[in-house]
Amino acid sequence: MSSLLEQLIEALRVLPGVGQKSAQRMAYHLLERERGGGERLAEIMKEAMAMIGHCARCRDFSETDVCPTCANSSRDHAELCVVENPADRLAIEQATGYRGLYFVLQGRLSPLDGIGPAELGLDQLVTRLGEGEVRELIIATNPTVEGEATAHYLAQLARQANVRPSRLAHGVPLGGELEYVDRGTLSHAFGSRSEMA
Repeated sequence: MSSLLEQLIEALRVLPGVGQKSAQRMAYHLLERERGGGERLAEIMKEAMAMIGHCARCRDFSETDVCPTCANSSRDHAELCVVENPADRLAIEQATGYRGLYFVLQGRLSPLDGIGPAELGLDQLVTRLGEGEVRELIIATNPTVEGEATAHYLAQLARQANVRPSRLAHGVPLGGELEYVDRGTLSHAFGSRSEMA
């Protein structure tokens, strides 16, 4: 194998879920059948790495200082939804009618991994909450141990800024049957039940 081919295979392994065999198949496919596509991929990847940064307001990926969502004056500036990553923001945007703004943490609190409030931009969030425009902080972190710890920390920050914190509901999925729901999910759903209207 040529050194350049080995480098290509190794470079493809930086992608999540891509091991040695998958990277090898991708490299061979690009070289055998998709050289034009591979060249386009390389150009776009180089340009994206150079041009895409973070929005100054929400920390989402953006090609401009302020992303199109934050710059949109028709969005509700009184609601701010905090998510762990850009994929979570996109999922909420596509699945709901939410018209507020976002704050993307780019992770979650994880002291064992060296991720604290500074790495998540929480000083920037505190400043934003202190501006007085936000009335509700919608906490949409994942229901993991780290996600729940992050949610509690965010709720404290919101209360200190006189902003009402709210949390996405968790529990039994729509269309699910109780006998097939795992114990942790069922316990959480049962403990956080609410009165029916």
